[in-house]
Amino acid sequence: MAAAWVGMLSLTGACQRSDRLTTAERTAIADTLTTLVTQAYDLRQADAPERLLALYPDSGRVISAVAGRVTTTRDTLAGEIRGFWERVGQNMREPRFELGSTYVDLITRDAAVVTLTYRIPHLTPRHTPHVVGGAWTMLWRRQNGRWRIVQEHLSDTPESTEPGPQATISHSSH
Repeated sequence: MAAAWVGMLSLTGACQRSDRLTTAERTAIADTLTTLVTQAYDLRQADAPERLLALYPDSGRVISAVAGRVTTTRDTLAGEIRGFWERVGQNMREPRFELGSTYVDLITRDAAVVTLTYRIPHLTPRHTPHVVGGAWTMLWRRQNGRWRIVQEHLSDTPESTEPGPQATISHSSH
């Protein structure tokens, strides 16, 4: 009985040790995840909707909570991303993705939670300054060697939901 107990303890310890990450591994994974986001959100590059969608798995369930709505399928998420691009993204002039505070919690070698703040300052088609931004929490899972977002929640900042500044028109009364 004692030998079985010692065997179980050593097996449990071995499993725990094999899943522990070194500081270098943690840093490398955190850097990989933030780089994936910043590269996908370089909205100055061509094919932005496809690059944004590449952050997610090719199939299976993807849960996305944005603007008070929840989607659960990749196809619906793809429609939301393309809709964002048609309504907002393609109208941005000189967009610049700015990564703010970033927190990475590694669950295992193949799962992580990333919470970050971001801003995308740009000019509207009228050349007035506007900013889209907010906070974003993502559950990442490494699948077939590639990191993909399987669940997310985005919260817009109030300035993101307001229209860009309007040109001031003054009327003089005579």
